[in-house]
This record gives sequence, C-alpha cells and structure tokens, in this order.
Amino acid sequence: MKAVDMHCDTISELYKRIKEGQDESLRRNNCHIDLTKLNKGDALLQNFAIFIHKERAENPLEEFLRMADLYYNELGKNRDMIAPVFCWKDIEKNIAEGKISALLTVEEGAVCKGNLAYLRDMYRLGVRMMTLTWNYPNEIGHPNVRAGNYEGRQIEGESVPFYKIADTENGLTEQGVEIVTEMERIGMIIDVSHLSDKGFYDVLETTKKPFVASHSNARAVCPWVRNLTDEMIRKIALRGGVIGLNFCPDFLTEVSKGEKNTGTIASIVEHAKYITNVGGIDCLGLGSDFDGIEGHEELPDYSHLQELSEALCMAGFSNDQVEKIFYKNVLRLYKELL
Repeated sequence: MKAVDMHCDTISELYKRIKEGQDESLRRNNCHIDLTKLNKGDALLQNFAIFIHKERAENPLEEFLRMADLYYNELGKNRDMIAPVFCWKDIEKNIAEGKISALLTVEEGAVCKGNLAYLRDMYRLGVRMMTLTWNYPNEIGHPNVRAGNYEGRQIEGESVPFYKIADTENGLTEQGVEIVTEMERIGMIIDVSHLSDKGFYDVLETTKKPFVASHSNARAVCPWVRNLTDEMIRKIALRGGVIGLNFCPDFLTEVSKGEKNTGTIASIVEHAKYITNVGGIDCLGLGSDFDGIEGHEELPDYSHLQELSEALCMAGFSNDQVEKIFYKNVLRLYKELL
C-alpha cells in the first residue's frame, strides 16, 4: 500500500553524520530512512524536515541553508528514484514516472527569525510546510514542553510530571501572527506539532485554511502534552486538516519512571482508532518522526511500514480507511493547499 509520511528528520541526521566524517547518503545509510527503505515501504511521498536545534545553532537560517543544500544535492544524485515537489502537479508527475516525491519542510520556526522576507525566501527554496516551534520559545511562539525543563509541579496538591503540563497562557507572538498569516497567503502549510495549547488556538483563530499536526498523537491515550486533546482533534478535522501518527514510543504509551519504552505497533493502532473515533477517518495520516526519535522496536525503520497497514486491517479498519490514513488524506490536503 502506498504511503505518505508527513515528518522525518533524516536530512538533519545525515547532515550531522556527514559532518562527523561518516560515509552515508540518502540512497543508502544506517538511518531509519533511505531510498532503499522507502522503496521497500512503498513510499509515494516523503516530507523531509530540516530540523534546527535552536540553542545549538549559531545562526538557524545559515544552518537551514546548509542542510537545504545537502537535501538538493542528494536529490540530484538520485534523480532516477526521487524528485522534489513544489506544487500538486509535481506530485502527479512523479506518480506517473514511478518516482518517490520529496517535500521539503522545516522544524523550528526560528529559521525565519520572525522576518517575512526570510519566510518568503524559504518558500522560494522549496519549503512547503513549517513546524512553528520545536522545544524552545522563538519569534513565532511557545512550545508545550521546553527542552531542559524536566521538573514537574505541584498542582492542587498533586505532583504532576513535566510532560503533562500544557502551556495555556503563552501562544503566538505578534510576529507569530504575521508569520502564520503570511504562510497561509503564500501556500506554506502551518504545522502545530510542538506548539503550546494557547498557540494552537491562536493559529485556529488567525487562519481560515486547513493546517496540520504533522507528528502528534492523542493526549487521551498518552498524556504527553506533545499530543492533541479531543477538542484539538475535532478542530483540525472540522478545518479539513490532517494529524500524522507519531511513532515515538513516549508519545504512544505512558510507562512508569525508569521503565524502558520500546514501542509497539498495537499502540499506534490504538491512537489511530481513538483519533478517527473523535475526528473521523479523514483527519488522520502518518507522521513517523523517523530519525528524530531513538527508535521503535516493532517498526525499526521505514522498510517495516507495511506491517502497520496490516495491523490496521486486522484491527477492523477497511482497506479504503487504511488507504486514507496511509496516503489519501494527506494527498487530498496537498491538492487543496499546494
């Protein structure tokens, strides 16, 4: 079954490994994703996120430019198998030619420095989706979980771990509202994964078109605030947006402190059932977070992806429903927005 994955960090991981002197490429590597694994997993389109660690990058914009150069160089070397897409017609062309489509995204809105000109330049370089924040506040807004802040809180006399504490006070900044408005105007898809709860509703209020949570799950199933509440799921669904199932074990299942969380396919299926029960079958897609997570024991890399489609069918999803989750819902969104 064909698959569209809305989020991986493979380009950033390759960039790091190449800087360390490792001889790896997009065609074949030891990451979760390479072209061999994408073929085996029946990839139709892969979103490649350029992830920037805001506090480690001296200049996020320059770091993005270097990674974008690596991305296009690797696509150029492998043009027999994969090609970049900038609009819907490019996706159709690649399907007709039997090539995998590659869509460039950014994870960390600090790349554009709150500057509309930089945002438009990113679009000109092929960026078609941006995750507004990662785990640090930036010029656009605030995340739910802040890197390095792993202390819980006493709330109404109970000890609450950090990953259950949502930020309901700090959302989009004034610059963030301008950035989000311009993203919608030029056709860059807004991604609210990582964004604070307040930021989510600011995006909802600021925008009119569909937006995505490219790699987020259901908070009712696993209480990490990186996941979405039932109301958020419904709001994305009503807007015509898509939520990408994240394969990170910590966002799938809550385990006791000190217990190793290895991940199961059954836990992904549980989130799929829950999200579609709340928001309907048309709001769900895939957002693996491959190469941005340590790993998932039962889905160790992209080549195993069809095991998930089989598990969804075994769990009672029809073939048409699984097709919607695996690629049709995201393609419908891209046809509308790209």
